[in-house]
Amino acid sequence: MSKTIFRRLGLAAMTGAALVMAGCAATPFRADVARFQTQLPAPQGQSFAIEANDPALQGGIEFNQYATLVAGELTRYGYRPAAPGEKADMVVRMDYGIDKGRERVVSSPGFGNPWYGGYYGRGFYSPPVIVRGPRGRRYIYGWRDPFMWGGFGPSWGYNDVESFTVYTSDLNLQISRAADGYRLFEGHAQAQSRDNDLTQIVPNLVEAMFTNFPGNSGERVRITVAPPEKK
Repeated sequence: MSKTIFRRLGLAAMTGAALVMAGCAATPFRADVARFQTQLPAPQGQSFAIEANDPALQGGIEFNQYATLVAGELTRYGYRPAAPGEKADMVVRMDYGIDKGRERVVSSPGFGNPWYGGYYGRGFYSPPVIVRGPRGRRYIYGWRDPFMWGGFGPSWGYNDVESFTVYTSDLNLQISRAADGYRLFEGHAQAQSRDNDLTQIVPNLVEAMFTNFPGNSGERVRITVAPPEKK
C-alpha cells in the first residue's frame, strides 16, 4: 500500500506566467519511506540510545549531528534519551549514505516539470486534503503536486532538454528492545536529488522518516518537502 504526502514548509501564492520560470530552479525534496513495526511501545518516557550501524561512524562529529536530529524527533514523540550511565530501554541503530550519481537526460514536451516525468496519470490532479501537522506545519495528502514549477502549476509551452546528475540517498533506522534485541521498528527512507550534500539531505530524510511516525506497518509513503521560499 502506498500514498503520497506533500510536506509543505510554506508556499507563497504565485500569479502570472513570468513567475513560472523563476521557480524552476528550486526542486522539492521527495523521499519514499517504508516503515515496519512489531510491538513498538506507546511512548511513555521509555529511554533510548542511538548507535551507528557502521562502527567506523560511531562517535564521529557528523554522525552525532544526525543522531541529534533523530533523538529530537523521538523526544518529540514522547521517548527520551538515556541519561549517562543509564541502561536504555531501546537501542536505535542508524546508517545513511549516498551513491556516486548517474546521468539523466529529460525532455519537457511543453507541459509540466521534467523532474516529475512519469508521475502523470489517474488521480494526479485529484483534490488534496490539507491538515495541520506537528509544529504547525501543513501536510497535503493527494497526487496533485502543489510544488510543481515553484507552486504555480504546469509549464506553458516550453520545450526543454536537460542533462543532469541524479544522486540516490538513503537513511535506515532500526529500533530494538535493549533487554533481548527484539526488533520493534524498521524504517527506510530513500530520495533522489541533484545535490550530493549530505548535510542538507540527511536532515530532510530524518524529517521524512518521522512524518506521522511510526506510520502504518508495511505502508510505503511518498513525502515531498517544499523548497525554501526565496526572500
